[in-house]
Amino acid sequence: MTGAKKPKNDPLPPPPPTHKPKANKTGDFRDALSLYIEHPETNPEGRIVEYDDEFVVINDKFPKSSYASHSRPTNPQRASDLTFPRVHLLLLPRDPKIYYQHPLQYLSANPAFLAKVRTRVQRLKALAASELRRQYGAQSASDAPYQTALETLMSSDDPPPPEARDALLPPGRDWSREIVAGVHTHPSMNHMHIHVLSREHNSPRLISKKHYLSFNTSFLVTMEDFPLEEGSLRFRPGNWPNWDLKCWRCGMNFQNKMAALVRHLEGEIEEWKKE
Repeated sequence: MTGAKKPKNDPLPPPPPTHKPKANKTGDFRDALSLYIEHPETNPEGRIVEYDDEFVVINDKFPKSSYASHSRPTNPQRASDLTFPRVHLLLLPRDPKIYYQHPLQYLSANPAFLAKVRTRVQRLKALAASELRRQYGAQSASDAPYQTALETLMSSDDPPPPEARDALLPPGRDWSREIVAGVHTHPSMNHMHIHVLSREHNSPRLISKKHYLSFNTSFLVTMEDFPLEEGSLRFRPGNWPNWDLKCWRCGMNFQNKMAALVRHLEGEIEEWKKE
């Protein structure tokens, strides 16, 4: 790949193919994202948030944060029309030349593309933060000033449109601090995708140890970590599925006990909502 260099002593994974794998024609689940990338105008499975010529944004099919029921958006080109939770999003590049590039290599070696992705991610983080506020704002002590002022504002004779509200309201809780964005060292899907999600993991889709570790360890390379330096150990996470399970909020170590961690998180999430 142009501009990418391999570490001196421990080579990177083999470079991804530059053409569409034949496996896509056989129904390989790792190519499932192509459905959304190639035909977003059909709004496959009602998961399209928005799209243009360069990117598609979808709701993750197996969200690991703030999962809830949803309904089909009326206009998939407009994020404002989306009526189901936007707390685990995927940003998908639409350029076929980028599809199968290794995200760690490509984001590190292409500063213009990295800058473009960062701009998109910032907007999606704001979108996800807004959804967190919608779901949990009424339960949050630090968000009470915002919620009270919003109720007063919307009860007025001439309430302002959504785009004008924030300028008229106190800041309240900074929900954007609860959103993380990045890529996995070894992605589970073939097409490049960037995760944007809430860190609280209030989802029944969080089932396995790998699920948790992949979003709560250095296996997730955040957008702030890029570009990676040549030879960075982030390219080679080692035996990461055997790493200890640690609570994202309090740091308690559950070692290999996923069921115990999930029970613990139930209480942590409730306390997190009240912050």
